[in-house]
Amino acid sequence: MSEALNRLLAPLAGRVRLMIGRAVIAAVNDDPRVQEVQIDLLDGESSDGVEHFQSYGLTSHPPVGLEALVAFVGGLRSHGVVVAVGDRKFRMVGLQQGEVALYDDQGQSVHLKRDGIHITGKKLTFESEAEIDFIGTKVTITADEISLATDNLGLGNDATLEAARKTDAVSGGVISGGSSKVKIA
Repeated sequence: MSEALNRLLAPLAGRVRLMIGRAVIAAVNDDPRVQEVQIDLLDGESSDGVEHFQSYGLTSHPPVGLEALVAFVGGLRSHGVVVAVGDRKFRMVGLQQGEVALYDDQGQSVHLKRDGIHITGKKLTFESEAEIDFIGTKVTITADEISLATDNLGLGNDATLEAARKTDAVSGGVISGGSSKVKIA
């Protein structure tokens, strides 16, 4: 009886064993609404057009060669879904319990640390169609150079007094040439 049962369950057991597997990303197609990847699995096994599910609000274009965890729906190798992609070479380590980080292979990161948010990058660009507010008890900027590209600058609350810019002409303490768009309190 046991042998007959084993024969009946063998196909099911095989599908269960093949439901989850490790893979290596061989190619990425980032054009479809659900990203598709080509993966290399067991020795010589490859699968193309495999959907790479990503969490809402987060997306990435993983480099070729990264590791992937693949779930095969119903244990069918023809219906794989990549559920996670990672690489031990780039993962940030040493985070404290409860911390979260967003990072890439170039060392750029947004690290939600226990004592605040730390952003590291080659260049940071803040772009908004509306106002950008920095609110805090103190703002410190450390830079070799600061450039403000604007014709209107107010320094202080309710700034009304005119202030001279570096290129404005000043005679007897009065701005005699240039612009009066810089205001101070």
